[in-house]
Amino acid sequence: MSTDPLPAPVAARLRRPTWRDPRLVVGVVIVAASVALGSWAVSSAGRTVPVYAADGALTPGEAVDISRLRTVDVRIDAGTELYLRADQELPEEVVALRVVDDGELVARSALGDAADVDVRSVSVPVDQAMSSRVKPGSAVDLWSTPEAPAGADAAGEPAPLVEGVVVEQVDEAGTGLVVSDGATLHVLVPADDLPVVLQALAVPGSVTVVPQAGAGV
Repeated sequence: MSTDPLPAPVAARLRRPTWRDPRLVVGVVIVAASVALGSWAVSSAGRTVPVYAADGALTPGEAVDISRLRTVDVRIDAGTELYLRADQELPEEVVALRVVDDGELVARSALGDAADVDVRSVSVPVDQAMSSRVKPGSAVDLWSTPEAPAGADAAGEPAPLVEGVVVEQVDEAGTGLVVSDGATLHVLVPADDLPVVLQALAVPGSVTVVPQAGAGV
Protein backbone atom coordinates (compact mmCIF):
# COMPACT_ATOMS: atom_id res chain seq x y z
CA MET A 1 0.00 0.00 0.00
CA SER A 2 1.57 3.25 -1.10
CA THR A 3 1.27 6.49 0.83
CA ASP A 4 0.97 9.72 -1.17
CA PRO A 5 2.98 12.61 0.28
CA LEU A 6 0.91 15.47 1.79
CA PRO A 7 0.92 18.67 -0.25
CA ALA A 8 3.30 21.29 1.05
CA PRO A 9 1.54 24.30 2.66
CA VAL A 10 1.44 27.42 0.56
CA ALA A 11 2.43 30.66 2.33
CA ALA A 12 -0.29 33.35 2.21
CA ARG A 13 0.76 36.45 0.43
CA LEU A 14 -0.09 39.84 1.95
CA ARG A 15 -1.60 42.12 -0.62
CA ARG A 16 -0.91 45.82 -0.48
CA PRO A 17 -4.19 47.68 0.20
CA THR A 18 -5.48 49.77 -2.66
CA TRP A 19 -8.08 52.49 -2.97
CA ARG A 20 -10.45 49.79 -4.11
CA ASP A 21 -10.29 48.18 -0.67
CA PRO A 22 -13.49 49.33 1.16
CA ARG A 23 -11.82 48.97 4.56
CA LEU A 24 -9.17 51.50 3.64
CA VAL A 25 -11.78 53.94 2.32
CA VAL A 26 -13.85 53.66 5.52
CA GLY A 27 -10.76 54.21 7.66
CA VAL A 28 -9.76 57.33 5.75
CA VAL A 29 -13.29 58.73 6.04
CA ILE A 30 -13.36 58.14 9.81
CA VAL A 31 -9.99 59.85 10.33
CA ALA A 32 -10.98 62.82 8.17
CA ALA A 33 -14.29 63.20 9.99
CA SER A 34 -12.55 63.11 13.38
CA VAL A 35 -10.08 65.81 12.34
CA ALA A 36 -12.85 68.02 10.93
CA LEU A 37 -14.99 67.61 14.05
CA GLY A 38 -12.09 68.49 16.33
CA SER A 39 -11.22 71.56 14.30
CA TRP A 40 -14.85 72.73 14.33
CA ALA A 41 -15.10 72.27 18.12
CA VAL A 42 -11.92 74.26 18.75
CA SER A 43 -12.97 77.00 16.33
CA SER A 44 -16.48 77.28 17.79
CA ALA A 45 -15.21 77.48 21.36
CA GLY A 46 -13.16 80.55 20.50
CA ARG A 47 -15.76 82.41 18.43
CA THR A 48 -17.65 85.26 20.06
CA VAL A 49 -20.29 87.78 19.06
CA PRO A 50 -20.61 91.37 20.31
CA VAL A 51 -23.71 91.96 22.43
CA TYR A 52 -24.91 95.10 24.23
CA ALA A 53 -24.97 95.24 28.02
CA ALA A 54 -26.43 97.97 30.21
CA ASP A 55 -23.92 100.65 31.16
CA GLY A 56 -25.61 101.43 34.46
CA ALA A 57 -29.06 100.26 35.52
CA LEU A 58 -31.86 100.87 33.02
CA THR A 59 -35.27 101.62 34.51
CA PRO A 60 -38.75 101.29 32.97
CA GLY A 61 -39.56 104.14 30.58
CA GLU A 62 -35.93 105.24 30.22
CA ALA A 63 -34.81 105.91 26.65
CA VAL A 64 -32.17 103.42 25.55
CA ASP A 65 -29.49 104.60 23.13
CA ILE A 66 -25.81 103.93 22.58
CA SER A 67 -24.83 106.21 25.47
CA ARG A 68 -26.56 103.85 27.93
CA LEU A 69 -24.92 100.69 26.57
CA ARG A 70 -21.55 99.04 26.37
CA THR A 71 -20.33 96.20 24.16
CA VAL A 72 -19.27 92.81 25.51
CA ASP A 73 -18.14 89.73 23.59
CA VAL A 74 -19.94 86.49 24.37
CA ARG A 75 -19.46 82.98 23.02
CA ILE A 76 -21.79 81.85 20.30
CA ASP A 77 -24.61 79.78 21.74
CA ALA A 78 -28.23 79.04 21.01
CA GLY A 79 -30.36 82.04 21.84
CA THR A 80 -27.98 84.90 21.05
CA GLU A 81 -30.68 86.27 18.73
CA LEU A 82 -32.73 86.99 21.85
CA TYR A 83 -30.26 89.71 22.87
CA LEU A 84 -29.37 93.09 21.42
CA ARG A 85 -26.46 92.47 19.05
CA ALA A 86 -23.82 95.19 18.88
CA ASP A 87 -22.97 94.28 15.28
CA GLN A 88 -26.52 95.10 14.18
CA GLU A 89 -28.37 98.39 13.90
CA LEU A 90 -29.68 99.68 17.23
CA PRO A 91 -33.49 100.13 17.32
CA GLU A 92 -34.56 103.77 17.42
CA GLU A 93 -36.80 105.43 20.01
CA VAL A 94 -37.04 102.45 22.32
CA VAL A 95 -37.30 102.49 26.10
CA ALA A 96 -36.67 99.93 28.81
CA LEU A 97 -39.80 97.98 29.72
CA ARG A 98 -38.29 96.56 32.91
CA VAL A 99 -35.23 97.00 35.07
CA VAL A 100 -31.99 95.94 33.36
CA ASP A 101 -29.20 95.81 35.92
CA ASP A 102 -25.78 97.33 35.33
CA GLY A 103 -23.73 94.93 33.20
CA GLU A 104 -26.71 92.72 32.31
CA LEU A 105 -27.03 91.67 28.68
CA VAL A 106 -29.90 93.59 27.11
CA ALA A 107 -32.66 91.23 26.00
CA ARG A 108 -34.78 92.38 23.08
CA SER A 109 -37.86 91.62 25.15
CA ALA A 110 -36.70 94.24 27.70
CA LEU A 111 -37.12 97.04 25.14
CA GLY A 112 -40.25 98.49 23.61
CA ASP A 113 -42.35 101.57 22.97
CA ALA A 114 -42.83 104.28 25.59
CA ALA A 115 -46.60 103.80 25.31
CA ASP A 116 -46.17 100.32 26.79
CA VAL A 117 -44.81 101.70 30.08
CA ASP A 118 -47.59 102.88 32.39
CA VAL A 119 -45.54 104.52 35.14
CA ARG A 120 -44.85 108.10 36.22
CA SER A 121 -41.74 109.55 37.82
CA VAL A 122 -42.48 111.02 41.27
CA SER A 123 -40.03 112.97 43.43
CA VAL A 124 -39.98 111.93 47.08
CA PRO A 125 -38.08 114.15 49.55
CA VAL A 126 -35.88 112.13 51.91
CA ASP A 127 -35.68 113.56 55.42
CA GLN A 128 -33.92 110.61 57.02
CA ALA A 129 -30.97 108.35 56.29
CA MET A 130 -31.61 105.35 54.03
CA SER A 131 -29.74 102.15 53.22
CA SER A 132 -27.22 102.34 50.37
CA ARG A 133 -29.24 99.53 48.77
CA VAL A 134 -31.63 102.26 47.65
CA LYS A 135 -30.19 103.02 44.22
CA PRO A 136 -31.38 103.19 40.60
CA GLY A 137 -33.04 99.94 39.61
CA SER A 138 -33.84 98.76 43.13
CA ALA A 139 -37.38 98.11 44.34
CA VAL A 140 -38.77 99.98 47.36
CA ASP A 141 -42.01 100.36 49.28
CA LEU A 142 -43.46 103.78 50.18
CA TRP A 143 -45.06 104.32 53.58
CA SER A 144 -46.95 107.39 54.78
CA THR A 145 -46.81 108.66 58.35
CA PRO A 146 -49.33 111.43 59.16
CA GLU A 147 -48.21 114.44 61.14
CA ALA A 148 -48.85 114.22 64.89
CA PRO A 149 -52.22 115.74 65.83
CA ALA A 150 -52.20 118.92 67.92
CA GLY A 151 -51.34 118.09 71.51
CA ALA A 152 -50.25 114.52 70.70
CA ASP A 153 -46.82 113.24 71.63
CA ALA A 154 -46.48 110.82 68.71
CA ALA A 155 -47.16 110.88 64.99
CA GLY A 156 -50.02 108.99 63.41
CA GLU A 157 -49.96 105.31 62.49
CA PRO A 158 -47.78 104.57 59.42
CA ALA A 159 -49.63 103.08 56.46
CA PRO A 160 -48.36 101.56 53.19
CA LEU A 161 -48.84 103.62 50.05
CA VAL A 162 -47.43 101.45 47.28
CA GLU A 163 -45.17 98.40 47.12
CA GLY A 164 -42.36 97.45 44.79
CA VAL A 165 -41.88 100.73 42.93
CA VAL A 166 -38.62 101.12 41.04
CA VAL A 167 -36.05 103.75 41.97
CA GLU A 168 -35.27 105.83 38.89
CA GLN A 169 -32.74 108.26 40.33
CA VAL A 170 -31.14 109.38 43.60
CA ASP A 171 -30.12 113.02 43.46
CA GLU A 172 -27.65 112.97 46.33
CA ALA A 173 -26.09 109.71 47.48
CA GLY A 174 -23.85 109.39 50.50
CA THR A 175 -20.56 107.54 50.26
CA GLY A 176 -21.04 105.40 53.35
CA LEU A 177 -23.60 102.77 54.24
CA VAL A 178 -26.53 105.17 54.03
CA VAL A 179 -28.00 107.77 51.72
CA SER A 180 -27.81 111.07 53.55
CA ASP A 181 -30.91 113.00 54.52
CA GLY A 182 -31.88 116.01 52.43
CA ALA A 183 -31.76 113.98 49.19
CA THR A 184 -34.54 113.58 46.67
CA LEU A 185 -35.55 110.18 45.44
CA HIS A 186 -37.26 109.68 42.08
CA VAL A 187 -39.47 106.60 41.92
CA LEU A 188 -41.58 105.15 39.12
CA VAL A 189 -45.16 104.88 40.34
CA PRO A 190 -47.84 102.98 38.37
CA ALA A 191 -50.51 105.33 37.04
CA ASP A 192 -53.22 103.62 39.11
CA ASP A 193 -51.31 104.33 42.36
CA LEU A 194 -50.40 107.89 41.48
CA PRO A 195 -53.33 109.68 43.23
CA VAL A 196 -52.71 108.13 46.66
CA VAL A 197 -48.97 108.83 46.49
CA LEU A 198 -49.42 112.45 45.42
CA GLN A 199 -52.01 113.00 48.13
CA ALA A 200 -49.64 111.66 50.79
CA LEU A 201 -46.91 114.00 49.58
CA ALA A 202 -49.26 116.98 49.62
CA VAL A 203 -50.49 116.73 53.23
CA PRO A 204 -48.44 117.31 56.41
CA GLY A 205 -46.51 114.23 57.41
CA SER A 206 -43.71 112.17 55.93
CA VAL A 207 -43.25 109.52 53.28
CA THR A 208 -40.72 106.85 54.16
CA VAL A 209 -38.83 104.79 51.61
CA VAL A 210 -38.26 101.17 52.61
CA PRO A 211 -36.05 98.94 50.41
CA GLN A 212 -37.43 95.50 49.70
CA ALA A 213 -35.45 92.45 50.80
CA GLY A 214 -32.54 91.94 48.44
CA ALA A 215 -33.15 95.23 46.62
CA GLY A 216 -29.99 96.64 45.14
CA VAL A 217 -27.85 93.63 46.01
